[in-house]
Amino acid sequence: MAETGTISDFFPAGTPAEDQWQQFEELVRGDAAALFDSVAPIAGARAPGRLDVMGGVADYSGSMVLEMPIEEAACAAWQWRNDRRLHIRSMNLERPGSFDACEFDMDDLVDAYGYLRPVEEVRFRLTSSPSDRWAAYIAGCYYVMLRAYTQVSGGKADDRAGELGANILISSSVPQGAGVSSSAAIEVATMHALNAAAGIQPSDLTLAAWCQRVENTVVGAPCGIMDQVTSALGHQDSLLVLRCQPHDLMGFQRTPPAWKFIGIDSRVKHSVGGSAYTAARVGAFMGLKIIQLESGGKPRENYLCKLSPAEFFEYRELIPESITGKDFLDLYGQLPDAVTTVDIDKVYYPRLCAEHPVLENDRVKQFFGLMQIASARYEDAIDAGQEVYTIRADTETIERAGRLMVQSHESYSNRIKLGSAETDIIVRLVTEIGPEDGLYGAKITGGGAGGTVAVLCDESNSRWKSAINRVCSGYRSQTGVSPRIINGSSPGAIEFGARQIMRG
Repeated sequence: MAETGTISDFFPAGTPAEDQWQQFEELVRGDAAALFDSVAPIAGARAPGRLDVMGGVADYSGSMVLEMPIEEAACAAWQWRNDRRLHIRSMNLERPGSFDACEFDMDDLVDAYGYLRPVEEVRFRLTSSPSDRWAAYIAGCYYVMLRAYTQVSGGKADDRAGELGANILISSSVPQGAGVSSSAAIEVATMHALNAAAGIQPSDLTLAAWCQRVENTVVGAPCGIMDQVTSALGHQDSLLVLRCQPHDLMGFQRTPPAWKFIGIDSRVKHSVGGSAYTAARVGAFMGLKIIQLESGGKPRENYLCKLSPAEFFEYRELIPESITGKDFLDLYGQLPDAVTTVDIDKVYYPRLCAEHPVLENDRVKQFFGLMQIASARYEDAIDAGQEVYTIRADTETIERAGRLMVQSHESYSNRIKLGSAETDIIVRLVTEIGPEDGLYGAKITGGGAGGTVAVLCDESNSRWKSAINRVCSGYRSQTGVSPRIINGSSPGAIEFGARQIMRG
């Protein structure tokens, strides 16, 4: 394939986390200064998006996932105000220098008697206006925090918190609809800033769980928890290793020397709340319910990924290839899933939707093992006296890892119908260029149906950047759309830390 364009056409210059934060502080003190009209201090936080290297939509079935916090991030500032108004502003990335604005009243969250409103009512109040729906991710953080702290009071809000409003500013460089968790970054940054302003310190995993609750219960998007955990707890240049049962943090795996993960955003908008994603999730839980009924109750904790592939295949043929929602409910009853419902008129494909997460979990475990092997072989080379600059990627492990990524991509398309023609083009171009030029594997990420493709590259191959440029140029020539490269990693919100923002 002939190379067109230059590397700089697609590779972003990059902005380190501290520089991003300094720019945000300048925004608070400059163009957004009029928003912060209270005398209260201003608390702030920063949270990155994430690149889903392996695991993806298997998270809601309890899979292990491998996630990398990316350089692009959301920043949030929170200042209390003495009335009951929430003034929310978000920097508009498509119109630099302008803000999207939205206002809510605490009456949308707390009734006249000081009790939190039911979550269904809050969801309606915050999301019924399409133009203001984006702000539900932000106001929802306040509601979920209050809800957590009113468990012992029967739902009655603290007199002071129930009366306070807030000035809230959001600025995010995480591309929306790209499958790199723009919503999770906003939730985590907002929740971390809110907690700092309120003087409370939930555990790190509790903070992430609260943010997932915002998306599931307030916004109404049926996401798993891997996005919020990565945004909150991720470490720079490492993959967060999470077993989503519900959120068992197993540690952090440094990227092996010479391995490089990047994302190529197809610019096909993806949505976790979309019908294809929801249908795949419902289908997986249908398969789980049937296995539970046929097996006498296992797996007991509603996680398909507690089953090995061999155990799953004992029951596979008992799961229908397709079934209408009405027939499923008549035959098997309600789903063991709190955040989705069965559409009685829709046709679902439970066998393959259940098969995907079980096989994906097995692939993730293999991939993780290969990363550990590659890192160990690097250490052995150093111990043997080899110079660092002469070390190349271990061909055997990186090739096997790349094949696992391609298998994951194929399963997205063939089993759970969350592929897209555009992301298929990117994966095909990567595999055509291949290892000779430093490209070893690629897969669609996150909720699929568009969005970003994760690519495994060999940094020790001097041609890898040129090869990525060829992929991007080839994609542009076939689709007429210029892709966007997501390159670089950064610390999660906890590692970066909440900050106090000084006024100008």
